[in-house]
Formats: sequence, C-alpha cells, structure tokens
Amino acid sequence: MNSVIKTLTGSLREFKKDAIKTPIIVAGESLMECIIPFVIARFINKIQQGTITHQDLWFYGLLLFALACLSLFFGTWAGITCSRASVGLAKNLRHDLFARVQTFSFANIDKFSASSLVTRMTTDITNVQMAFMMIIRIAVRAPLMIIFSFTMAILMGGRLALIFVFTIPFLGIGLSLIIRKVNPLFKAVFKKYDRLNESVQENITGIRVVKSFVREDFENKKFYNAAEDVRQDFTKAEKLLAFNMPMMQFCLYVVMIFTLLFGSYLIISTHAVSLNVGQLSSLLTYSFQILISLMMLSMIFVMVTMATESAHRISEVLQEKTTLSNPAHPLYDVPNGDIEFRNVSFKYSEKAKRYALSNINLKIKSGQTIGILGGTGSSKSSLIQLISRLYDTTEGEVLVGDHNVKDYDLVTLRDQVAVVLQKNELFSGTIKENLRWGNKNATDEEIKQAAHLACADEFVELMPNKYDTYIEQGGTNVSGGQKQRLCIARALLKKPKVLILDDSTSAVDTKTDAKIREGFKEFIPETTKIIIAQRVASVQDADLILVMSKGTISAMGTHDELMKTSEIYQEVFNSQNKKGGDE
Repeated sequence: MNSVIKTLTGSLREFKKDAIKTPIIVAGESLMECIIPFVIARFINKIQQGTITHQDLWFYGLLLFALACLSLFFGTWAGITCSRASVGLAKNLRHDLFARVQTFSFANIDKFSASSLVTRMTTDITNVQMAFMMIIRIAVRAPLMIIFSFTMAILMGGRLALIFVFTIPFLGIGLSLIIRKVNPLFKAVFKKYDRLNESVQENITGIRVVKSFVREDFENKKFYNAAEDVRQDFTKAEKLLAFNMPMMQFCLYVVMIFTLLFGSYLIISTHAVSLNVGQLSSLLTYSFQILISLMMLSMIFVMVTMATESAHRISEVLQEKTTLSNPAHPLYDVPNGDIEFRNVSFKYSEKAKRYALSNINLKIKSGQTIGILGGTGSSKSSLIQLISRLYDTTEGEVLVGDHNVKDYDLVTLRDQVAVVLQKNELFSGTIKENLRWGNKNATDEEIKQAAHLACADEFVELMPNKYDTYIEQGGTNVSGGQKQRLCIARALLKKPKVLILDDSTSAVDTKTDAKIREGFKEFIPETTKIIIAQRVASVQDADLILVMSKGTISAMGTHDELMKTSEIYQEVFNSQNKKGGDE
C-alpha cells in the first residue's frame, strides 16, 4: 500500500502546496468551532448567576461573532485549497496515466484491455479524487474535532465525558467488520465495470455490423447482464454500508440522552456544585460534535474503502514497466534498409506455451521488395512487428541497417521503419492533418506527392475541399479502400528506409493495387518494401516471396521458383487464377 500511496502522491506536483496547506487551515477551523461552545457556556453561566452586564453582552457577542467569522474564513479557505489539490491530482493522474500508456509496447497493452484502461482513467480516478479530498480535509477535521471536543468535554464535565470512551470502541469494531465484508465486493465490482465498458466500446465501434446482422436485441441483453452484475455487487456493498448510519445515529442519541439525563440529575441534586447549566449545554454541543466527527470518519472509511481498489488499479498502470526501452547509448541513425533475422523465435508472453514464430532466418537487401503470403494464423504480422520493434524477440535477434533493433532509439527506428498495419485508423481532422501524422513539417507539395504515390489523389481531388476535407472520427466518411490509401500516403511522408504494408491494400481493387506498387518501384527504389497480402497478384513481382505456415517460413523464392517448389504457393495461385478468382 505504501508504494501505491507514493505513486499516486507523486502526481500532486504543482498542487502539493495546496495539499499541505489544507490540513493546517482545517486545524484552525476545528479549533474555532471547539472554542465557541466554551465561550457560550461562560456566557450562559453569567446569565444564570444574574451577574451579566451590558458590557458583558457586547464582549461575548463580539467575541462569538469574531470566532464564527474566523471559523467561516478557515472553512472557506480550506474548501478552496482542498478543491484545488484534489482536482489537480485528478488532472495530473489522468495525464500521467495517458502518457504512461503511450510508452507501452503492444505486450503491455495486451496485459490491460482497452475497456479496463478507460475505466481506470475515468471511474477509478474520480474515486481517488473524492477520497483524497476527504482525506486532506474531513479526515483531518474529524480527528481534531474529536480530540479538541473530548478535551473540552473533560474540562467542562469531568467524569461525565467518559461516556465517549465507551462509544468510540463500539463504533470502531462495527466499522471494521463492515469494511472487511465490503472490501472484496468493491474489488470484484471494478472488474465488472471493465466488462461493462468493454460491452459499450465493442458495440459502438462495431455498430454497423450489429445493425447489418440485426443483433441489437442480443447486444441489449449482453449489456443488461453486465449492468445487472454491477448492480448486484453494489447492492450487496450498500446493504452492508447501510448499517453504518443507523449505528452512528444510535450512538449519538444514547450519548445525548445519557448526558442530558445524568447532567440534569447533577444540576438538580444537592451536589449541583459539580455541574451547571452552561457546562451541560457545552457538553451536549461537544457530544454532538464528537459523534458527527465519528460519522464523518465512517463516511471517509466508506469512500477510502471504495477508492483503495481504484488506487491499486491506477498504480498498477503507472508502475507498469514497458517491455521496450531505449538502450543506455542509443543509435540515432538508420544507415540503410537492410534487414536480417538471425535464429528468431517469438511468443507473445512468457506464459505462452507455443511460439508464434520459430527459428526464422532471413536476409533482405536495402531496396528489395519482399512479398509475404500465408494463411490466417501463420504469424505474418508477428514477423513484421519485430522489425519496427513493436515487440521484442524471445530468442535470436533482428537487425535493421546492420544493427540490432534494440540498439536504436525507438523514435528513430520507427521513423525509418514505417508500418501500415492491417487495422489502421484515421483521426478526426482534415485529410491534410491526418497525413501530417507521418511528417508534421510536410509541405503541401510533399503531401500531394505522397497521396499520388498511394493513388489517394484520385478521390481526394474530387472532394469539395480536397485536402482540407474533414475526416470524421475513425474515418467513417471514407470507404475502406480510401482509408487504406490515405494510411499508405501517411506512412510515405516519413520517407522511411523500410516500408511495411500489412495487408494494407486488401480493400483496394487489383488495378489500383498494381498502380501503387508500380509507383513504389519508380519513386522509392532505395526503400525496402515488405508487402503482406492475401492475393498472389500483390506479391507476384516481388524480388523475394516468403510463404509462411504455422509460424515458420515454409518456402521462399521468386514467383517462378515457388511455382516449382512450394505446394502451398501453387495451391493459392491456382485457386485465385481459376475462373471467378482475383485474376
């Protein structure tokens, strides 16, 4: 828990002063509120004794007014500093969490689901924010009020104040039993929140598929079940927490009744010298303050109990170490597009039983065009993700430009090894803004040239605003083929040494596909081009074609060579070149 607290408070930064000031200001507020009943008791005693004067009235009136103003001042000031500190912590936590995720490798992201990360950045941080606000203000105020009030109660009522000594342990035991039962429920409920968010995310991103298959009822039922799970766990937790308030109220009334009855008895008995009306009045006030403070502490326990699991979940992400990092003395220049795999084997996690890639040995010369074919699950994408170091090899090494990819600065490597992934995204903004993701300083001329190479200019020039046309989030206002071509253009703007297309022309017709490949030959001859495709026509003219099967290279060679030596390649080619095939 100490490491969790240390991790979270590290995000306070510029709001640390407000967090430190708040408890000090709250102490002043608590002191004023405890002095007021003492002054009132003295005032009442003066009235009871009949010794009150006009001067006393003005003195006590002004003194009480001044104390009330000071209490208001301290309370308002504490509220301002507390709000700044808690909201500031939440802002910094969101920033730190988001920034941390940006440093994650694919292996790290695989560990946390997208829906879980969303829950941690929203619900979990809100819980921590609320708990922190209560800790630096109410959690300081309540104990101080108990200490100050109890001290003043003993001074005013002597042994009568000992009733609180019996009440506090009773409340403490009750709270600890409630918290012990509630903690596991909150732990489970946040995992169910993740599933709830996952259901929402999956439905929204795949809404076209849902509607095309008329699966709205199924999705509604799935979401209802996830929401029902959350409701049931929260209901169980709230049932247990419901005992908290009646228990507090019971103790409050017992103490007040005891104080009122026993105090009144002392006043009217013959031994009334030990207590007077003013003291009884202040004792009632102090008893109320003590029990209200205990009630506040119980609320804090509830909030902190719920926030503890949230804090662990946030800290888990912030403390996660990326599996990829820069070496001590990284290389900042990729000399050329040479690529070499030396005895490479790879699996996605240490716990995985089977290797995704096994014993890969391959040499690619700068400027060559490499085609990769293989069935679903043959690990084509796994192979190319090792080149740009989206994952690290489990065994062996991958070299780019005659250096191990682990020796490069990550940004430098990925700038020179451009990957157009199978599932690429466009972001809300203009076409020009999207393309400049490849090079933020790209000129309009460079943008047009990249679009021309990717055959994207064919449809961009027909749009009303051309390159200033607005792209909706996710690229929903362009077709699949248009999105792919824009993503290729974006990668070309990097002017990379290595360009990898991971099935990135699957939604493009064969004629446009051929034009793109022809443009590559003419305009980027020195760039190494790796094309993963399902169509033989997309790789037929490559300098070298790899045939992948079950995580290994089952065959490699030119089209003519593979037609003689590889049964898999022959089968794919023949099936696609029958009547009605792609060619």
